[in-house]
Amino acid sequence: MNTQLPHIITLARAAGAAIMEIYADPANEVMSKADNSPLTQADLAADRVIQAGLTALGLGWPILTEEAAQIAYQDRKDWPRYWLVDPLDGTKEFVKRNGEFTVNIALIENGQPVLGVVYAPVLDICYFAAQGMGAFVQRGNSPAQAINAVSPADGATIKVVASRSHADERTAALLQKLGAHECISMGSSLKLCLVAEGAAHYYPRLGPTMEWDTAAAHAVVNCAGGVVVDAEGDELRYNKPDLHNPEFFVYAKSSRFEL
Repeated sequence: MNTQLPHIITLARAAGAAIMEIYADPANEVMSKADNSPLTQADLAADRVIQAGLTALGLGWPILTEEAAQIAYQDRKDWPRYWLVDPLDGTKEFVKRNGEFTVNIALIENGQPVLGVVYAPVLDICYFAAQGMGAFVQRGNSPAQAINAVSPADGATIKVVASRSHADERTAALLQKLGAHECISMGSSLKLCLVAEGAAHYYPRLGPTMEWDTAAAHAVVNCAGGVVVDAEGDELRYNKPDLHNPEFFVYAKSSRFEL
């Protein structure tokens, strides 16, 4: 994985550059998928860049992307290793033009993310991690810095990260049980990355997500000493028959939060 990670970082940045060419055009067209979620030409352009780049590595590992997700479970259920990609996570943030969207590329082995790159092209922030190597963040051209998830100190205000586009009453009720807390709004998979780098302590997600939304950032969280678990406290799994994630919670391994 240490030989593949630099290639995937470069590829995520190339996809980000393709997105930015379209982002710079205020006339970019927004379409709708069958489920009425937004789709832009930037999603498709980034998808083409990533699929071509992964294929060019010559590893022969299958690729599952949001924009080409109609692969039957019967055909993918025995994949021991594959790439899981969201070429533009946070399309709503792209449309709102707030910059909080990312390119997500993950490597899944036996149902678990073992490598992940999350790149936010407007912010020029890249989070990356691989099993056995740790987790890192690079801002612009600055040197990459190791990151770690942290627990709140006793009596300290708990920093909770929440979705900018998917607020809901159940999450608000859960946060009320925490007592004193500070809520940080953020879009896309950057929410998980804030926990991974210790900028937030807790991210509860009670709304719907797909496997490609979380896989890359999940790898970053794991390698930073955090967990991404369901309501039973079990780690999220990938390549399920149904590609929807259950509700999940993100925090440092040393933390204890109500699920």
